[in-house]
Amino acid sequence: MRNKQAAADEEENEINLTPMLDVVFIMLIFFIVTATFIKEPGVDVDRPDAFTAEKQFDAAILIAISNNDEIWIDRKPVEPRGVRDVIERLHLENPRGGIVIQADEESTHEQLVVVMEAAKQVGVTNVAIASTDN
Repeated sequence: MRNKQAAADEEENEINLTPMLDVVFIMLIFFIVTATFIKEPGVDVDRPDAFTAEKQFDAAILIAISNNDEIWIDRKPVEPRGVRDVIERLHLENPRGGIVIQADEESTHEQLVVVMEAAKQVGVTNVAIASTDN
């Protein structure tokens, strides 16, 4: 009888890990889902400094112009003549979002104008140029 009592007491003292595992799996799923929505241009850019920079919260399209004037959208290099088509496709996916252009300090204004003209042709009115804030 004592063995039955000890076994029952031992069963009551065990820690149930099921709820903790459920929470861990929910957190894992949350981090996986949110990580897929982080936008990256695909190239490192040294942005110029600006003292009057404002944060943009509704950027749906992130475009980078590298120091050797390559245009990157969604981690892929894009030819200047194909920028309009890519912006149009991405703008159709999220019509309310704007564009943020990350132009390197060493890039030329020509590529910046190409990207801005393509955005204007598509009908995107919310275009911002990224900078570092001081």
